[in-house]
Amino acid sequence: MRTLTIVHRVEDLASLRAGAVEPLDAESFRLTNPSRHIALQDATGGLLARCSLWRARDACGAPTTAGLIGHYAAVDAEVGRDILHHALDWLQAEGCDRVIGPMDGSTWHRYRLLTERGTEPIFFLEPDNPDAWPRHFTDAGFVPLATYTSALNPDLDRVDPRSDARRAELERSGITLRTIDLECFDAELAAIHELSLVAFARNLLYSPIGLEAFLVSYAPIRPHLVPELVLLAERDGQLVGFIFGIPDLMESARAEPLRTVIVKSMAVHPACGGNGLGGLLMDDCQRAARRLGFDRAIHALMHETNYSRSISARYGRVIRRYTLYEKALGHP
Repeated sequence: MRTLTIVHRVEDLASLRAGAVEPLDAESFRLTNPSRHIALQDATGGLLARCSLWRARDACGAPTTAGLIGHYAAVDAEVGRDILHHALDWLQAEGCDRVIGPMDGSTWHRYRLLTERGTEPIFFLEPDNPDAWPRHFTDAGFVPLATYTSALNPDLDRVDPRSDARRAELERSGITLRTIDLECFDAELAAIHELSLVAFARNLLYSPIGLEAFLVSYAPIRPHLVPELVLLAERDGQLVGFIFGIPDLMESARAEPLRTVIVKSMAVHPACGGNGLGGLLMDDCQRAARRLGFDRAIHALMHETNYSRSISARYGRVIRRYTLYEKALGHP
């Protein structure tokens, strides 16, 4: 016998007990603020599956007719099917005409599933999931909406020979690069947040995020940042580009030498697009990593159509693929 529990408030998570699946943590609930959280429990109260539900928002922050399923976990395909059907029924009753998942509220939080694992181990901040979970979604009628890749540059001695000329040209146009100032971390992040809202506005399923939530999402990684790996491009005192690199701390967790840097994100202001700034940021970040003793870089979680993929292709090869799914409602 299974019990379906609906959670509306973070305080109610305390009533859920770990079983084959761990309950959602309170901080994830607070940070993403779902409309409701669904839990399936076994006869003893142990958790078998869970997910959260939202209404997707558009580029102005207004609700759309798309629903989101996130915070997904299920012990097997049978309970996965059951909880996804409960989620789909509720979202359809709420007026949604399609459902996207898995996505924890927005693209600023965890979303998509790892669908082609490859041979490289999981890297720091990479989303992971059991290999069976993509089948849970396709069995429930979901189809791929978008795909993403991560790529490995196995040799940081590779450099872009155009970088010096490109740097000189950018400097003549007033653009200079510097490292992040961790003594002014919140102010630096506020500038990154402002640029991100502009640079990512045309991304698939983009919706804005408030500065406070943005700061909270970066707080856990602050102790692990290496300033030389976070580069900021400025013109007339305004941020026009950035690249965010961080050591692969999973290597240390596996008691391996720390040799890989993760290029987590990169953005260039649309007004500065096409001038080679993105390529220079990538090359300078990798050169800095080499000087620090790293010998590999992973370019993380790039959308299939993102320009960063063409920059990444100059250096390495795809090591991982991920998929985001959707399902139209009102159809069998």
